[in-house]
Amino acid sequence: MWRPNRPPSPLPLSLALQGGGAHGAYTWGVLDALLESGRLRFDAVSGTSAGAMNALVLADGLARGGADGAREALATFWDRLASQLPTEWFIEGDPEQPGLAPGVQLMLQWTQFLSPYQLNPLGLNPLADLLAELVDFERLRRPDALTLYIAATRADTGRLRLFRNAELSVDVALASACLPTLHHAVEIDGHPYWDGGYAANPALFPLVHESHAADLLIVMLSLLEHPGLPTQAAAIRTRAVEIAFNATFQREAALLGESCRLARGSWLALGPLERRLRRLRLHLIDAQDALGHLGSETKLLAHRPFLLHLKSLGRQRAQRWLAEQGEALGRRSSVDLAAMFG
Repeated sequence: MWRPNRPPSPLPLSLALQGGGAHGAYTWGVLDALLESGRLRFDAVSGTSAGAMNALVLADGLARGGADGAREALATFWDRLASQLPTEWFIEGDPEQPGLAPGVQLMLQWTQFLSPYQLNPLGLNPLADLLAELVDFERLRRPDALTLYIAATRADTGRLRLFRNAELSVDVALASACLPTLHHAVEIDGHPYWDGGYAANPALFPLVHESHAADLLIVMLSLLEHPGLPTQAAAIRTRAVEIAFNATFQREAALLGESCRLARGSWLALGPLERRLRRLRLHLIDAQDALGHLGSETKLLAHRPFLLHLKSLGRQRAQRWLAEQGEALGRRSSVDLAAMFG
């Protein structure tokens, strides 16, 4: 009996989304292209800071209207985020890389000497109102919502806390993106929290232990290699912070890659974790070419032309990755994390 050809079912995929401030618009572009392709079904997402924002908005949009709803939700979030800061905060030059106005640069210099408790004693954060308006956290707490793991760092212990769906709230989102030089610590359950990037950017092993997808894609915003050697005091401080902020991720990625290699090479009886590692397929989309030339201060450039430029670069990178590496999905890993980060 003849049957019409049916398109293949979307492949389950788990996502790990890094933080990076305004550079998270690059991840927006990656997600937009993946959603547009129709080839994938997201099983679980781990996110930190800007990666957490993308994860939350993605999950809410999927719950509201599937892939098209998620694309619309992400576009709305980043557009509204761009309108939060006055345009006079930015200097128009190259529309793809505007600069911060001198007054804003001076304010950032003050953060080296004054805490946010002095500069912003009321702890105002416009992102709180934006999240409350655009994301239905009650919907995300339901059992049928996309599984999320949102990372934050305990400011009193330095330990990672992963917030799961049942715990999600505006405060959890703010905690994951709380840079302590710019914002008050976010108190949850009596404990203070800072940006999740200090402890996991993002957490990978929850996607190993708890996700059902055999394919795991990391969207990486931190640089694989930093250009040049800084010799000025400010540049050295910036580089040191960037290295420290990414160190936990690199260690976890290297450990995951090595664990998968050992599990595949073992002839011994395998337990559940080893079997999971053996069949796990790892993938990575990096932003080295797009972000490698940008200064660290551009992570604060929530300027619409710049965000749209990063989105476009992210879309192009994801489309190229799907064309070049997409056939590996469902078959094999397309990246060796142990070799890359070990």
